[in-house]
Amino acid sequence: MARADQIEIRMRIVIENPVPGVLLSLQTGDSGVLDPKRSRTGEPLAFDFPVRVAPGPKFFGDQVRREGPTRRFVYIRIGTAADDHTSAWSRRMKIDIHDTPQDLLDRAVAGEGVVELTVNGTGKDGSPACATMMVTGRRIA
Repeated sequence: MARADQIEIRMRIVIENPVPGVLLSLQTGDSGVLDPKRSRTGEPLAFDFPVRVAPGPKFFGDQVRREGPTRRFVYIRIGTAADDHTSAWSRRMKIDIHDTPQDLLDRAVAGEGVVELTVNGTGKDGSPACATMMVTGRRIA
């Protein structure tokens, strides 16, 4: 798709209830670490990044990964995967963006704010959540 058909918007992934002390980062490219953060007391962590959106919608950008013809997602790297080589964990969260409601995308294109997606950062066993994450909140912030 021609880049001229793509409009850049801002997205934010908010990790609620992250495990305190565990390093998380946004993945850029196939393996790069971007914007590493650590929660001290379980306070939410936010990762902002640009995304280009084309009709469909289709998503493009340095943080956007793809699977099949329509699935688009971003990874949040955890522990050693986020370059904390002393961590007991090496994981990734997979957060789908392809199912972001069109009205939120339209509002972001209109300059009303950032598309914010929220996920829970702690698994049922108390360790860092990983694998495909269910988005618990979607809004314009």
